[in-house]
Amino acid sequence: MRSFYQFLMTYRGKIKPDEKSILADWAFKDHNFPKQSADYDEISNYLEWNSPFPNALYIFDEIWETYQSTK
Repeated sequence: MRSFYQFLMTYRGKIKPDEKSILADWAFKDHNFPKQSADYDEISNYLEWNSPFPNALYIFDEIWETYQSTK
């Protein structure tokens, strides 16, 4: 099973960035992001303490729903 981080990387590098791609680009640059995790609580807790922008947790929840549907 691929990690959430691996799934999140599919949102990186948009020419016209949106909040999902901004979160993905931020996670790519953040060396402490839990890259091997597929655990909602672990990633959510990390984002609560290290949120790159005010809406990040909401965007994370949206992406998480899509991630869950691909399993």
